Amino acid sequence: MTAFDDLMAFERETQALASIAGRLGWDQETVMPRGATAQRGEEFAAIENVLHARRTNPQVGDWLAAISDADLDAVGQANLRHIRRSYARNTKVPAKLASALAKATSLSQGVWAEARANDDFARFAPTFEEVVALKREEAAALSQGAEQGDLYDALLQDYEPGGSAADLAQMFGALRPRLVELRDKILGADQPAGVTGTFDEAAQMALAHEVASAFGYDFELGRIDKAVHPFSSGSGQDVRITTRTSATDPFNCLYSTIHEVGHAAYEQRIDDAHLLTPLGAGVSMGVHESQSRIYENQLGRSRAFTGWLFGRMRDRFGDFGIANEDAFFAAVNRVTPGYIRTESDEVQYNLHVLLRFDLERQIIAGDLDVADLPEAWNARFEADFGVRVDKVSNGCLQDVHWPVGLFGYFPTYSLGNVYAGCLHQALREAVPDLDTGLAKGDTSAATTWLGDHLQTFGGLREPKDTIRHACGFEPSEAPLLDYLEAKFGAIYGF
Repeated sequence: MTAFDDLMAFERETQALASIAGRLGWDQETVMPRGATAQRGEEFAAIENVLHARRTNPQVGDWLAAISDADLDAVGQANLRHIRRSYARNTKVPAKLASALAKATSLSQGVWAEARANDDFARFAPTFEEVVALKREEAAALSQGAEQGDLYDALLQDYEPGGSAADLAQMFGALRPRLVELRDKILGADQPAGVTGTFDEAAQMALAHEVASAFGYDFELGRIDKAVHPFSSGSGQDVRITTRTSATDPFNCLYSTIHEVGHAAYEQRIDDAHLLTPLGAGVSMGVHESQSRIYENQLGRSRAFTGWLFGRMRDRFGDFGIANEDAFFAAVNRVTPGYIRTESDEVQYNLHVLLRFDLERQIIAGDLDVADLPEAWNARFEADFGVRVDKVSNGCLQDVHWPVGLFGYFPTYSLGNVYAGCLHQALREAVPDLDTGLAKGDTSAATTWLGDHLQTFGGLREPKDTIRHACGFEPSEAPLLDYLEAKFGAIYGF
């Protein structure tokens, strides 16, 4: 065997072990007994020790040094690029720190869940301070020798390789004025009616399964469960999603499901040849989010698809206060003030993300102490949304990301929205009769295009190149803003 063959065989085993760790995380979020939190923390630490040892094994460095890119095809070169990047990053983080982070974030997740349920930030603060200290330590280790040298940028590379806070801040700065202007116009207009009544949980889950199938989710390779915070987990032949239900808000369940199916479809449709290799997963969280958002919003909240969904909901729930398909389309796309990012409409969603982006940069830089986070969050939220936060579960404790150490993750949500806007423009140009299928609940024209132009390639290209290749043009925020202004201008009559 060549050095490359040896390296890839070793990498496949590492990827398989990482999949096992991911399954532990899925279990913790869904069916793990509440009393198992401490033991699960030990289990995560143990497997992280094994993974870190493999990812920093000097033999990997020897193999990399022995391999010439010129001897490899494009797939081999892409695999090598990912492994080199991962090896360079992992060798900067001491094994003791990697293990401490795995244990601390696992324990923090359980403490956060209890604190959120009881609206008790003080209960969570000491645990969170430990997580923040460890993430700052990790960022300092990762930024050593880097050209950027910025602590936040060092963490951002785990989610959006090649991205920088400066570039994101520039993009978000271009988003904000038009979003705020659009929101103000909408909130000054007459609001459409929403759904009324109560919606049986079992019927919601049954419809969620139907909608997931309509978007091409393969239940032979996945399953749907319930979780406090919906997520997608896994890759290749085992890709699981979760959703949640609300007795008075069926859209929470249905659109969380469509969102997570977007993530899962990306993973399920990657070329089988890339299974258990660095190319066998989504290339970045920004690109990943582009899939979940285009499924959820540009497709799932379109006039054509909501017309079909209206009929399916009437079949399941009877009369729920909406008279016809047009009124239902408006109800699905209502813009109303709210605290929760995951329940926000398309217009205000990115404003929720920008808040988190700015605050987490301050936290990592040491400019914002954990103890001051609730006050800083509440002040920023009131300034951005004109509403006072009533409790921490609606404020800085609403998301699981910071408790589990995912600093640098939040901006990829808005980046994904930008990418989704670009993909939607390209999709509409490529499939001009797209709405014909969507009106029948048939998303195959859209999902096939996305599969062929983006999903099948996995991590073959760098993130921005992945979007550029799929769209045929340079990604920017303009298509998203144009789409939002056209859609909501029509709904709200301006």
